[in-house]
Amino acid sequence: MTTTSSRFAGAFLRRYVCEHVPTIRSGARSLVSSHKSLPQAQKSLNLCKSHRDPISAPRSRICRISNTPRSYCTYPPNKSRKMGKKNKGPSTPPSSSLILPAPPTSKPIVDTHTHLASTFKAYQDRYATRTADVNDLPTQGKTIETVYDFANVMYEGKAVEAIVDVWCEHTQIKSRLWKEYADAALDTPSKWGSMEYHFVIGIHPHEAKDYDDEVEAILAEAAAHPRCVGLGEMGLDYHYSLSPHDVQQAVLRRQLELAVKLNKPLTIHTREAEEGTERLLKEIVPKDHKIHIHCFTDSPEFAKRLLEWFPNLYIGVTGVVTYTTNANTAQVVRELVAEPESKLRIVLETDAPYMVPANIYDSVPAIKGKRFPVCHTAMVPWTAQFVANAITGPPPTEPAEDAATVDATEPNAWTADRVMVEARENARRLYGV
Repeated sequence: MTTTSSRFAGAFLRRYVCEHVPTIRSGARSLVSSHKSLPQAQKSLNLCKSHRDPISAPRSRICRISNTPRSYCTYPPNKSRKMGKKNKGPSTPPSSSLILPAPPTSKPIVDTHTHLASTFKAYQDRYATRTADVNDLPTQGKTIETVYDFANVMYEGKAVEAIVDVWCEHTQIKSRLWKEYADAALDTPSKWGSMEYHFVIGIHPHEAKDYDDEVEAILAEAAAHPRCVGLGEMGLDYHYSLSPHDVQQAVLRRQLELAVKLNKPLTIHTREAEEGTERLLKEIVPKDHKIHIHCFTDSPEFAKRLLEWFPNLYIGVTGVVTYTTNANTAQVVRELVAEPESKLRIVLETDAPYMVPANIYDSVPAIKGKRFPVCHTAMVPWTAQFVANAITGPPPTEPAEDAATVDATEPNAWTADRVMVEARENARRLYGV
């Protein structure tokens, strides 16, 4: 990766951590409120600067952690901490631990939303430049010097069939790093190993203020690339409002119109903006258009309205479904299959490098007490496992003993395998991958 592209990925990493972890509110808002003299937007930016790696740092006393698989917390910067009088050492596990053990399902993985350049940058920052963390891969004959090395080492033998890489910052888009990655998939596919590389491209709502004619021209150019399967992520985000609401709406309108004109599937980011998102989608987008509501965390009622209006719309499910502070996503999943004839209209995604599934740590006891510094595509099966459990288990308001016993040998039982298979087929219908 060039110095320029590394800088772009680093900027994306710092910004995206704070704005996109949907359940960051409990920890982040208490911290933001302590800066009462700052405007809200500046508070958010300051928070981002001081808390860059919410999923990777050690558990903190400022956070509420439960013992359930759906634990979630806003973590402070990753560093060694003293527990009593003894220093426990680095809180980041060795790099080899990112090569995951056998997953709960061996079905093919299609990650419909990942940020590969930022994931690689996060890996580099953690292991290439910090002497306190252990990069033990070279001693095993594995080296990671490029993004292609990262994909091959992490995904080898993990049934990663395809990814949809997301480019959504104006600096990234103008740098044309997306073209380098996509051209490699055409010219030298061996660089990506056995994985199929696809991408979507658009302007994130936080970047709406930087949208211009040049960006739009590049989006149209990129849409013609054989590996481009959609436009996005685009949308509305009123949680931090890093671009004015009217600007976000105007830019979303332009991108929706472009996607409809080019007949490209949509990757939609919506957060605390249900009315505006629903209104613009219904006003501009044909009912049969293909739509991916990325990392859904809004109300189940909102999801129901969109699903009923758009028959080719799918709900994106990330590792955030496993977090205790996000009940909405699991509720949406349960309601999708409430009737026997209902279909599981979801696609699985990571939003890597963020949102490590909380239930993954039971499978890696060797790193007990530590946290993965990055999420990556091979973690998708743990999200599928949680989705299956959410469907077959009781709602959170009911006691576990009231749940019916599920026989996983039944042909229609909801298992991780079944979730993976149905989500994989949905990805094919949505993006053609």
